Amino acid sequence: MKRNTFITSIFTLLATPGWTTPLRTIKVALDKGFKVSAGEGRKHGHLKLKGVNANVLDVKISGTDTKGDLAVFEQTSLSQGRGTPLHVHPLQDEIFYVVQGAYRFKVGEEQFALAAGETIFLPRQVPHAWIQDSAAGKMLVILQPAGKLEDFFVSMAGLDHEPTAEEVKRLFAENEMQVVGPPLEPLNKSV
Repeated sequence: MKRNTFITSIFTLLATPGWTTPLRTIKVALDKGFKVSAGEGRKHGHLKLKGVNANVLDVKISGTDTKGDLAVFEQTSLSQGRGTPLHVHPLQDEIFYVVQGAYRFKVGEEQFALAAGETIFLPRQVPHAWIQDSAAGKMLVILQPAGKLEDFFVSMAGLDHEPTAEEVKRLFAENEMQVVGPPLEPLNKSV
């Protein structure tokens, strides 16, 4: 399809009565931009998680910055062979961009291996999990709308012990997520 034909088709579709576009404008709670430096979190400092994945999370853009429309986190992965249980976000789409390292994701019934520079989209209501395959790694995590994932990270970082599977399941539920299965198995069982 030629570019002009494509553009005309899009505008015709958007002008069709009854058509609602999925595109949204992100609401901003601030009246100016901001910068978050490398290795820093905008809010909460470094959130050191315990349990399912003992990693460090930095909030780069908080849901409070966008009136709940968007949240962005940087995750420094410190736990090879560990990851999340299979879970669902009923109201949020999630995007992971791998900055460094290697990860595996399960999305629905499919599995994907991701390395630095690759991105994966996890649609709301689709069960998914990930596991860190490399010794170290870093990912950018984007949630739209923001939901309560930031609250989940704050709760996990506030624990003084490694949570049991039941505690993890409860914390997921309290923060608009549902655990629906076990974590992925490591490629190398000795990890």
